[in-house]
Amino acid sequence: MATPATRETLKQYALRALGKPVIEINVDDDQLEDRLDEALQYFSQYHYDGIQRAYLKYQYTDADKTRITSDSTESITKNSVTTSWKEGNNFLVVPESVISVINIFPFSNKSNMNLFDVRYQLRLNDLYDFSSTSMINYDIVLRHLDFLDHILVGEKPLRFNQHDNRLYVDMDWANDLSVGEFLVIEAYRKMNPETHTDVYNDIFLKRYVTSLFKKQWGANLSKFDGVAMIGGVTLNGRQIYSEALQDIEKLETEIRSTFELNPAMMIG
Repeated sequence: MATPATRETLKQYALRALGKPVIEINVDDDQLEDRLDEALQYFSQYHYDGIQRAYLKYQYTDADKTRITSDSTESITKNSVTTSWKEGNNFLVVPESVISVINIFPFSNKSNMNLFDVRYQLRLNDLYDFSSTSMINYDIVLRHLDFLDHILVGEKPLRFNQHDNRLYVDMDWANDLSVGEFLVIEAYRKMNPETHTDVYNDIFLKRYVTSLFKKQWGANLSKFDGVAMIGGVTLNGRQIYSEALQDIEKLETEIRSTFELNPAMMIG
C-alpha cells in the first residue's frame, strides 16, 4: 500500500495522507474518482513523465486511393491509426492518447536513389573510403541538398488538434503518395497508467492528488462552517479549503516551471 500501483491504492494513499482512518474524510467516492481523473489529466498535459514520444505508421493502399475519389467518408483502422478519407478533406484519425503531432517523416520516394541521383554519385565518387576521406564535405553537401529540397519542394503542412483527433496533411494525396508507401507520424502521447503502473507512484502526482482531495473535503465541510460538534469541536471547512488552494497553486507552479517540456519541442 505504501507504493501505489493502481487507482485504488493511490486513492487510499492520499486519504491516509489526509488523516484517514484517524480522521473521517467527508468526501464521496465519486468525488474522489473525479478529482483523481482531474489529476491524471493535468499530469499528462504538463509533466514530461506523463507523456512519451511515439511513432505511428500507416501504409497507403489501393483502397485508400480509391476512397479519395469518393464523395462519401469512410474509415479504416490499421496499425493503431484510423484513416478517414473524403475528397478535399483528407485526414488521419490518430488515437485519443495523442496530444501533439511533431512531424511526418519524409516519404519513401526520397530513398529511391538511382544512378543519376546526385547523392548516389556523391557517395560513389567522394565517400568510397571512410578511413581516408573527410566526412566534412559530404556532410556540407547533404545539408545543402536538404536546404534546396526544403526551398524547392517544401514540407507538407500539418494541422492537428487533440480534441478532434484528426491530423490533416495538406497535400495531393492521389499524386504525392504511391501505393505501398508508409506515412510515419512522430507524436507525443499520454502514458497509460493502467499499462505503466509506476505513474501512480510519481511523487508529484501523489502530492497533487492529495491536495485535490483536500480541496474537495474542505468544499464539502464549508457548508457546515462554524457548526459546533459534540465536545466543543468546531468544523472549519473554509480553512481546509484555503490551505488546499495554496498547496495546489504551489504544485501547479512547480510543474509548469520545472517539469513541463518546452512547448516548441511539441509543435511540428
